[in-house]
Amino acid sequence: MNADSVKELIAAAVRFRDERDWAQFHNPKELAISLAVESAELLQLMQWFRGPELARVIEEKHDHLTDELADVFFSVLLLADELKIDLGRSFIDKLAKTAAKYPVEKAKGSPKKYTEL
Repeated sequence: MNADSVKELIAAAVRFRDERDWAQFHNPKELAISLAVESAELLQLMQWFRGPELARVIEEKHDHLTDELADVFFSVLLLADELKIDLGRSFIDKLAKTAAKYPVEKAKGSPKKYTEL
C-alpha cells in the first residue's frame, strides 16, 4: 500500500475544507460526531432490509450509498489530519495487530471474537 496516496487524499480534503473556511468548525470532537452522523446516514439507507430485498435496495440506492460512504471517508480523513495520525501507517499497523489476534488457521470462516478462538 502506498501511504502517500492516503496523504494526498487527506491533503485534498483539507484543501476543500480550507477553501470554505470550515476549519473553525472542525475540532476533533466535532469531526468524531460528524463521522458518527455520516455513518448513521449510510446505515439508514439499508436499515430493515435483508436478503434479496437488501440487494435490491443496494442496487437502487448505489449512488446515494456511494455519496454517504464518501462523506464518512471525508470525516475520517479530516479527523486523521486533526489528530496528526498517519492514517496509512496506522492502517497497516492495525492490520498486523489484528492478524496476530486472528490467525488464519483459527479465524478463517469464523465470526468468533479472538478471545473465543
